[in-house]
Amino acid sequence: MNVSAKVFEPTSIDLLSEAVHQNRALSTAGLLERTFTFAFRSMVYPQIWEDPRADMEALELAPQSRVMTIASGGCNVMSYLTGNPARIIAVDLNETHVALLKLKLAAAQHLPNHATFYRFFGSAADRRNVHLYRDLISPHLDAETRAYWEGRDFTGRRRISRFARNFYRYGLLGRFITSGHVMARVLGADPKRILDAQTVEEQRQIFDREIAPAFDHPLLRWITSNRASLFGLGIPPVQYDALSHGGARPMSAVLKERAERLATGFDLKDNYFAWQAFGRCYAPQGQGPCPPYLEKANFLAVKTRTNRVTVVHDNMVRFLANEPAESLDRYALLDAQDWMDDTALNALWREITRTARPGARVIFRTAGESSILPGRVSRALLDRWTYDAVRSAEIHAKDRSAIYGGFHLYLKRD
Repeated sequence: MNVSAKVFEPTSIDLLSEAVHQNRALSTAGLLERTFTFAFRSMVYPQIWEDPRADMEALELAPQSRVMTIASGGCNVMSYLTGNPARIIAVDLNETHVALLKLKLAAAQHLPNHATFYRFFGSAADRRNVHLYRDLISPHLDAETRAYWEGRDFTGRRRISRFARNFYRYGLLGRFITSGHVMARVLGADPKRILDAQTVEEQRQIFDREIAPAFDHPLLRWITSNRASLFGLGIPPVQYDALSHGGARPMSAVLKERAERLATGFDLKDNYFAWQAFGRCYAPQGQGPCPPYLEKANFLAVKTRTNRVTVVHDNMVRFLANEPAESLDRYALLDAQDWMDDTALNALWREITRTARPGARVIFRTAGESSILPGRVSRALLDRWTYDAVRSAEIHAKDRSAIYGGFHLYLKRD
C-alpha cells in the first residue's frame, strides 16, 4: 500500500508560513496571519467540507485518470476511489491531515468488514475502535503516523481515543461547531431541532424559527466582526476579507446566508454536511446520509484501491515542480487559492499547465461567487484553459456543503 508521505525538508510551520503570510509580522494583518498559522498546525478538518459527489461529477473520473488533490480530512480522497481512477496523489501542508488520511487508508485495507469500518469513521464514538486500532491498524502504519495517533493531546489522552468519543467534535472545525451550538443555546436557539424535519419545507420552518434569529443577535454580530473568529473554520484573514467584501458586508449576514442554504437547500435525507453542522455527527448507520467512502455499497471498491493513493506532505507548487510534463489530468484544489497572492497563483498555474495532459480538468471553490483567476493569473496561462461557466454554476447548485460562494471548472485546451 503506497501511503507513506514523501520526505521533504520544510516543516509544517514552514509550509504554512509560505501559504498564509503575506504581511509584515508586526502589522495587524501580519499578526492575524501568524495566529492563524499557529492554530492551523493542529488538526483542522476531522471532515473535509467539500462535496465529493459534486467533485466527481465535474472531474468525470475514468480508469486512466491521475488525480492531484489536497488531502484535508481525507474524506474526498477516499471517496474519489469509488470513481476508479488510476492514481490519486494527496498533498497537504498539515501533518495531522496527512496522519488522518493514512489512518483511513490503513483502516480501509485492514479492517475486516464495512460494519467495523463504519463504526470507526462513521460513528467514531465507540471504545472498540481503540482496540481495532491497536490490533489491526497500528501495525501497518509508518512510525510518524503511529507516533501521532498514539501521542497525547493537551488533555493527556491519546489522540486515537478520540474515535471512542466522537472524533468529529475534535479539531478546529469540530470545536468551532461545538462552540456554535453553545452560542446558539445561549441565544435561545437549538440547531439540533432541524434534524427532526421530515420535509424540506419543515427544514425551512425550523431554520426560520430556531436558527435564523441567532445570526441577527448583536452579540453574534460583534463576535463575527473579528477576523480571528472564523479561524475554527480554517478561514485565514485574506479569505475572511473576501467573504465580507472587505468589511462592506457584516460577516454575521454572510454566515446566515450560508447556514440557510445548508439547512434548507437540500433534503436532510441526502445531506451529511447538515447532519455534521446541526447534529455534530452522521446519522446512525443505514439511517441517514454519509460520505461515499462510508457507504456499504462502496466498501469493497475503496478497500481494494487504497494502494492507488500516495500521500505527500508539501505544498502543491513544489510537488508539481517535481512531476513530469503532461503526467496528470485531474486537479482538485479545494479553496486553497483563496489564500494565495498573485505570485503564488501564477506559480501554481504554471505547474498545473505544464503537468496537465490535454483535456485535463481543474476544479476549485471560492469564498466569493466569481473565479479569482482572471486579472490575477497571466493571460498566457489562462489562454491555455477554458472556463466552463455554465457547468460550474450547475455543479455549485448541487454542492451540498453549501458554504462556498462559487464552484469553478477549467478544462485544458488540446
